[in-house]
Amino acid sequence: MDTPLSTIAVVGLGTMGTGIAEVLARAGHKVIGIDISDAAARQAVATLEAATARAVRRERITEEERSDVLTRFRTFGDLRAAAEAELVIEVVPESYEIKQQLFRELDAIVSPTAILATGTNALSVTRLAAESLHPERVLGLHFFNPAPAMKLVEVVSSVLTAPPAVAAVTELARSLGKEPVAVGDRPGFVADGLLFGYLNQAAAMYEANYASREDIDAAMKLGCGLPMGPLALLDLIGIDTARTVLEAMYCASHDRLHAPAPILRQLSEAGLTGRKSGRGFYTYAETGSQTVVPDALTPQESASAAGGRTVRSVGVAGSGTMASGIAEVFAKAGYDVVLAARSQEKADTAKGRIAKSLERSVTKGRLTAEARDETLARITAAGSLDAFADVDLAVEAVAEDLSVKQQLFGTMDKVCKPGAVLATTTSSLPVVAVARATSRPQDVIGMHFFNPAPAMKLVEVVRTVLTDDDVHATVREVCVKVRKHPVDCGDRAGFIVNALLFPYLNNAIKMVEEHYASLDDIDAAMKLGGGYPMGPFELLDVVGLDVSLAIEKVLHSEFRDPGLAPAPLLEHLVAAGCLGRKTGRGFREYARR
Repeated sequence: MDTPLSTIAVVGLGTMGTGIAEVLARAGHKVIGIDISDAAARQAVATLEAATARAVRRERITEEERSDVLTRFRTFGDLRAAAEAELVIEVVPESYEIKQQLFRELDAIVSPTAILATGTNALSVTRLAAESLHPERVLGLHFFNPAPAMKLVEVVSSVLTAPPAVAAVTELARSLGKEPVAVGDRPGFVADGLLFGYLNQAAAMYEANYASREDIDAAMKLGCGLPMGPLALLDLIGIDTARTVLEAMYCASHDRLHAPAPILRQLSEAGLTGRKSGRGFYTYAETGSQTVVPDALTPQESASAAGGRTVRSVGVAGSGTMASGIAEVFAKAGYDVVLAARSQEKADTAKGRIAKSLERSVTKGRLTAEARDETLARITAAGSLDAFADVDLAVEAVAEDLSVKQQLFGTMDKVCKPGAVLATTTSSLPVVAVARATSRPQDVIGMHFFNPAPAMKLVEVVRTVLTDDDVHATVREVCVKVRKHPVDCGDRAGFIVNALLFPYLNNAIKMVEEHYASLDDIDAAMKLGGGYPMGPFELLDVVGLDVSLAIEKVLHSEFRDPGLAPAPLLEHLVAAGCLGRKTGRGFREYARR
C-alpha cells in the first residue's frame, strides 16, 4: 500500500466512471478503463476526446498535453486488464450482488497490495469488504457528479480498512485537486446523507399536491441560493438511483424522512427515471437531454392577473430590517408607501435605514441619485397604523409572535378601508389564525419575503382556505410588478422553503451529535458536494439558533414526525445563550464587533 498509485483501473464506464477516468488521466495517471459494454467504452473515449478538445480550445491545455492524456487512457472489456493496477475504483450498478462478485474476481487478479475502492454512496462498504480476501484494502472513494468539476471526494473507512490505504487514497485525492473528507461507513455518508433526505421531502411535497414542481424548484433556488431545484436534481441523479440510496438510508436509520416517497417507486417502475430516460418529474427533449420541454403539467402562461384588485399605495407595518427592506422594494417599484411603526421616532429610524441602503446602491452604481430621491419621496414615515386608512395593500412585518400579529391585524381591520388586501410576512405561523383576528379573513394572505428583501427574488404567496381568488391574483400581480418571483403554497408550517430547509439543518446537527463528522467536514461536504452557498452550520449561525429552534418546533408540532424533533444539541446551545453570530457564539465562535 506504500506503492505510488501510478496505474489506476476504473471499472464501469458510465457517466461517473468516465468522469473519474478523465480526472485521473489529466492528472498524469495511467488509466485502465474496463466495461463489459463495448458501446460504453467507446462512449467513454469519445467523451474524453471531446472534453480535452474543449480544454485546448479554451487554452487550458496544449494539443501535445491533450495527446498525452488520450494516450494514458485505454479501455478493455475484460476485468483481467486490471492486473497491473495499484488502485481499482469500481463504479458499477448499486447492487450488493454485482459489487461483491466484482471484488471476489478482483481478489484473483490484482496484487495483494492493490487497493480496492468502491464508488458506492448507498451500500455498506463494510459488507462489501467482508467479501474480499483482503478486507483491509477495501474502502469507499465517493466522487461527485460531474467528477471533473466537483471538488469533494468522500474517503470512507470501514472497521476493517487499514490506515495506510486510507492515507494513500486521501493523498491521491489531494493530488487531483480535490478536497477529501474522511467519513465512516453509513449509507449516504455526509453529503448524500443530508442531500437525499431533503430531496425525498421535496418529492413527498410534490406528491401531496402542496405545490407545483416549478414552484418547489424555484423556491429552493431563489430562497436558498441553490444551483438547482430538488426535483430537477432528482431527474439529474436518476430517480431509480435516488430510491436505492434512500432505501439503504432508511434500512440503517428507520427515520421516516428517509423512507422513499411513493412517487419515487411509481416513477422508477414506470421507467420514468429522469434525464437518462427523457422523462421524470419533468419531460426532456430527448433521452439524456438537459432541455426541459412543455408537457401536460407545465403551467400555462396567463395574459394577466385578471380579476385582481387595484393597488396604488402600500402600507408596511414594522420598523425592523425586514419592514424597511419591504418598504424599499415597493417604493423602488413606484408605489406610494406608508411605513408605520409604534412611534414616529422608530418610523423615522426605519426610513433612515432605507436612505442608507439606497445610498449604497448609488455608490455602487446600481441606482442613480435621481432615482434615490424619487424612491425616498414615495415613503411616508408614520407613528401610528391610522396612516393606513387609504392604502390598498397593508403588509405586516413585525415580530414572529402570533398574539402580536393578531393584535396588529385586529387594528388594521378597523383602520384599513374596505377591499384593502391585508398580508402577513410570517415564515412559520398559521396565516389563517392571523386572518381570523379580522372581520374579513377573505382579504388576508401570506406574503413571505426573504431577507434581505431588496436582494432576494422569492416571495412565498400563502393563501388560506378563506382567501378570495381576487386577493390571491392581486398579490401575485404585485409581486411581478416589484420584480419578485411568486410561488404558491398552502397555509401549513414552513411553507416550501423552511419545510425543506430546516429538517436538513436539523439532520446536520444530529450528525455532529453522533460524532459522525465534524462541523468543518459537514460544511465543506455540502458546499463542495452539493453546491450549497453556505454549509449548514454557517447558515444556522447566520439565521440564529433561537430562530432555527423555533421553526423546527413549529414543524415538529405541525407534522408530528419524530424525525422532525429538534436536535438536543440545538436546544442546549439556545438554552446556553449561544445563538450564533448575533451573540458571538453558536456552533462556532466569532470575533466581537
